[in-house]
Amino acid sequence: MPLIHQTSAPAQWWRDAVIYQVYPRSFASSTGRMGDLPGIAARLPYLASLGVDAIWLSPFYASPQFDAGYDVADYRAVDPRFGNLDDAERLIAAAHANGLKVIVDIVPNHTSWDHEMFRKAVAAGKGSPERDLYWFRDGRGEDGKEPPTDWISVFGGSAWSQVKDLPWVKGTPQENDEQFYLHLFDPSQPDVNWENPAIHEEFISTLRFWLDRGVDGFRVDVAHGLVKDPALPDWQEQVEMLGSEGNFDAGAEAGRPPMFDQDGVHEIFREWRRVLDEYGRDRMMVGEAWVGEESRLSLYIRPDEMQQAFNFIYLAAHWDPAEIREVVRESFTTADRVNAPTTWVLSNHDTVRAVTRMGYPHPGKGPNGIGANDPQPDAALGRARARAWHQLTAALPGSYYLYQGEERELPEHTQLPDEVREDPTFERSGGKELGRDGCRVPLPWYSDQPGFGFSPDGETWLPQPAEWSEFTIDAQELRANALVCGQGASQSGSQLTGLPYFRRLLALRKQWQLGIGSLEDASDELAPAGVAYINRADRQIGAPARPDVLVLTAFDTPLDYPAGWVSILSSQPVASGEPIPADTTVWLVPEK
Repeated sequence: MPLIHQTSAPAQWWRDAVIYQVYPRSFASSTGRMGDLPGIAARLPYLASLGVDAIWLSPFYASPQFDAGYDVADYRAVDPRFGNLDDAERLIAAAHANGLKVIVDIVPNHTSWDHEMFRKAVAAGKGSPERDLYWFRDGRGEDGKEPPTDWISVFGGSAWSQVKDLPWVKGTPQENDEQFYLHLFDPSQPDVNWENPAIHEEFISTLRFWLDRGVDGFRVDVAHGLVKDPALPDWQEQVEMLGSEGNFDAGAEAGRPPMFDQDGVHEIFREWRRVLDEYGRDRMMVGEAWVGEESRLSLYIRPDEMQQAFNFIYLAAHWDPAEIREVVRESFTTADRVNAPTTWVLSNHDTVRAVTRMGYPHPGKGPNGIGANDPQPDAALGRARARAWHQLTAALPGSYYLYQGEERELPEHTQLPDEVREDPTFERSGGKELGRDGCRVPLPWYSDQPGFGFSPDGETWLPQPAEWSEFTIDAQELRANALVCGQGASQSGSQLTGLPYFRRLLALRKQWQLGIGSLEDASDELAPAGVAYINRADRQIGAPARPDVLVLTAFDTPLDYPAGWVSILSSQPVASGEPIPADTTVWLVPEK
């Protein structure tokens, strides 16, 4: 049985943490139709009882919200929709009181067009020092009206817009300014120029601002995009960082994109790492870095850069045993090369929810949004597969990221009317891509309250499906209690689903210290048609002893129940000695 990962370093908190992503707009509201920081603070006991170790907060900064807060107008102010700075400080303190670390988003590739720096740059005019803070360029062609390059925005359309088209320049000296500015995403998100030292100073000040307020780490948005090839060469491919196959596959034949994954980004993160280390060795960064090759990803998590980077090849993998085995092996190779922890994630605010993706015949990362006129998933199949994949994931050494609602097996909203969609990808792609709104619908909490308890008056910024009543806390706990009182849930928890199941899953993961184990691939011996791993205890001096844990996942074909092992948890009912059903994961320990 090949050893594919061996624990070899003392565990910092993030190396095996379960980290829960909170999308503030849609988690919980204390006042109105949009979620807010006091709403999150009120639900912290729920997250602590779930068994997670940390929360990651998507942006809550001052923003016009053209891209749901990833267009930041002020990195050191809380948007009034979410509260104020006092609310943020209270939330951080309350999280720590509940035993939870706090990771906040930082968005260094671009600002909002409402950011003071960009407003001043536009007003200062062509050739000014202020414009050097961003990528302003003259147009091409005889009349200068062609964009400086042929680059395509990730959200669709040209990656260049003209100053004169900004909505707030009419009546100013810039209303006829034909210079272009670069935006790799929405026109409301101009890219900053990291060649300028002032940009370095600005973001270091932002890091210190939030570190001084007690945050434990940063999730770095578009970490691979900060540095551009200064020659600005043409590159006609459109990068789809969240495309159906992930990474840069759409333009692989054209080479590395000149706007992404340039070597210069690494000096920026070394600079940031030095700042974090001033605050102690328990502060961390995790990068959103979509790169073309896994070997490139390891560069972001070298000992003097980030502590983690998201493992998107795992998220984008298909429900296929051979592919998952290869992805797991490659993921460990990438991280172990630089002694960094691996991250495991199945969903986030940019992807179709795992429960929904897994309901299709050949699930992978899936499309960029699902609508009422699209083929609909098999809900029961999706839940079974997603639960099995989560249980497999939770047994892999490294840190485990959960997107809000996954613990209740919440599906995508696949029936949203076009008129309520807010994701800029929908408009800029002409409706070709429905966008990410379906995974961002406000969470349901209680089945007997308007809006399922999301807000005091039941208002939600996106409509919730009526059938989401079954994904509320009370409905799921009631169903679990009925199982215990009526049929009797087995010791392995095999009949549990949703919230009670995930509480048990995370409790066992912590109890058996699966996040810091070593991993052997036993698939060839024990599960030729599936996946089998043995998670062995950390053998370091002083580490608590515990039995080995065998992780078996059946895909389309049932697996034989292994002799000499007893189940401690399964994603679907499994009887000792009977075949393990398709689309099921079971954890087992040796018989005594």
